[in-house]
Amino acid sequence: MFRHILQVSRRHISRTVHRQLLNKVPEKQKLFQEANGMPVHLKGGVSDAVLYRATMGLTVMGTACVIYELVKAAVPQKKN
Repeated sequence: MFRHILQVSRRHISRTVHRQLLNKVPEKQKLFQEANGMPVHLKGGVSDAVLYRATMGLTVMGTACVIYELVKAAVPQKKN
């Protein structure tokens, strides 16, 4: 049982050592340096657009919460 585990792990390691990684940097450079009028932070595709919109949404919500709390702290409460 133990030998079988060692053989499997050795086989897996030897396969990963011989596998060459594909260099995607030149492709990404062409994509991001393209002059197509699109902002750089959106050139990555759908995932970039989703991350951008989520970040903007959280920023707007956070700003609104801060302004609300500042106004609430600045205006004195009515006494009953």
